[in-house]
Amino acid sequence: MTNATKRSILRCIHIIFGLPIIGYIYGPPSETLPYLPYFRYIYLPVVLLAGFWMWKGDAIRRLFTKQSD
Repeated sequence: MTNATKRSILRCIHIIFGLPIIGYIYGPPSETLPYLPYFRYIYLPVVLLAGFWMWKGDAIRRLFTKQSD
């Protein structure tokens, strides 16, 4: 898998999991309150990890590959 394909997959994951968060922010609180655990424990961590991996994933990968040599 090429780096461009990996970036595209991460971008799609980031966007798809970010859309419900936008709905949570702009939705009426009475309708979004039952979904609060999903946002806290699924959507937000996935968006943060995907964004962090797109930003610093290469540096982290290099750090671990140098240590294993």
